[in-house]
Amino acid sequence: MKAFDLPIQPHPNFSLVLVNYKTPDITRMCLELLREHVQAQGIAVWVVDNDSADASLDYLRSLDWINLIERPSPGKEMGHIAHGKALDLALAKVETDYLFLLHTDTFVYDMEVFAMMMRECTKSADMAAVGCVEQLDRGLLRDTWRLISRFCKHHVRRLKVHLGLRSKPPRPYKETHLKSFCTLWNARLMKSLGLHFCMDEKVPGYTLQDRMVGLGYGVRFLSPRTIFRYLDHIQAGTVAATGTYGKDHRRTKMYQQTLKRLQGQRGKAGMQVST
Repeated sequence: MKAFDLPIQPHPNFSLVLVNYKTPDITRMCLELLREHVQAQGIAVWVVDNDSADASLDYLRSLDWINLIERPSPGKEMGHIAHGKALDLALAKVETDYLFLLHTDTFVYDMEVFAMMMRECTKSADMAAVGCVEQLDRGLLRDTWRLISRFCKHHVRRLKVHLGLRSKPPRPYKETHLKSFCTLWNARLMKSLGLHFCMDEKVPGYTLQDRMVGLGYGVRFLSPRTIFRYLDHIQAGTVAATGTYGKDHRRTKMYQQTLKRLQGQRGKAGMQVST
């Protein structure tokens, strides 16, 4: 049977998977926002710990409502490779038809995001994934300016290379790959094709998406304006939280500022509920 011929299940279901590595504060925030909903709906949550050996692992071990996979470190490996291999461990164990990928620096405030993305992914049997190519909602003006500036830089570099001048390689000016901070994948379809997340040295999911599109399967792109109605995401927050960038790096400062803002929002929400 071809993958195209796989029947659509009458009641599609999904699991959630997150990868943790030394991010105790944001991991706790991320999971606490999900806890009530996933328990009420019977949604399986898989968390893979990449040998954190810190307070975040102690916290995960204390939770009886998640499925925890502890992945021992094989030695030195790139962070994105470790993340991809962790996702593949969860993929092998998940029994649901669909799989939501979340980052621990993704904070879901409106659980309707899961139903919305499921509706988009189950419209046809040949839909491979649903997600967003941007990690922030910059707004129309900033997005337009970013696209124009990257377009110009791309073609300036191409011209320099063509003229034999020294230049960095031209990078794609337009994002085309789904970002895994909140992405829904058709796990049943992936498994039927023998595909997984970490397939080479690229960012996990990029080659998977290219392969799926090459085989004729669909990918649904959501606008930042759409997806960020339901959630917040700290760009590179999992990296900044581990101190990788250094305390004075702009992304470290952005992480600290955003985390403080989100914690303040949660505090106000808690006071409103309690009163």
